[in-house]
Amino acid sequence: MSESVPVRCPACRREHLYAAPTYPCVCGTPISPPLEPGVRAVTHQVWEEAWVTVECALCGRRSEWPHPELGCACGTVLRIAVTADVPAAADRSLSAGSPTPSEIPAVRPAPPRRAFQPITIRTARDAVTAAALYLRWLGYQDIRRADQRPPSGIGLAARGLLAQVDPTVRPASPRDVECLWLTAMTESAHCVYFSLAGYTTEARARADTLGVPLFVLDLTGTPQPVNALADELSDT
Repeated sequence: MSESVPVRCPACRREHLYAAPTYPCVCGTPISPPLEPGVRAVTHQVWEEAWVTVECALCGRRSEWPHPELGCACGTVLRIAVTADVPAAADRSLSAGSPTPSEIPAVRPAPPRRAFQPITIRTARDAVTAAALYLRWLGYQDIRRADQRPPSGIGLAARGLLAQVDPTVRPASPRDVECLWLTAMTESAHCVYFSLAGYTTEARARADTLGVPLFVLDLTGTPQPVNALADELSDT
């Protein structure tokens, strides 16, 4: 069970009980950000502040996860305070009797990949977060904001990969796919496209020609492969 903290909205004074979300560490241990009393209203989103470093108490791996937030009924977005530099507690029901970090061998076979855990998409930021979580689930680490801003949407980057997330209601066009592919070529990276509204027929054909995997983000936050390249990537 993840921990819960009482939260009071500074705008309307409404009280909430917030439970920290749980994410799967690469070692397979469920972890959650360590919360502490305190909350502030988010007036505008800053990319660097939207992520928090969480350390697994079992294997010691440090990963970036979305900063805990809660939407109040009055419309205020509340950012929950997180204890800095404290290892996140692992789920005791799964880690009881497990070896301590010092007992874990330096080289271990990779555990089977767990089922992807989506987040519901309600805002454009949710779409970006869902895409980032999916890329981590595929094995890409150190997801960050891309250096070059795409013509539309948000650019994400990892080692050897460039991704574009388009949260608009307009289907992606062939030009959108071409711009992503050209930018990735200049950085000697692979690329992948996530769209909330899908793609035109011409955009799909251009992506197949250029070798760009296409995904559609459904409102549950689960990316759905659109072409064979995306199918191959999700199965890797």
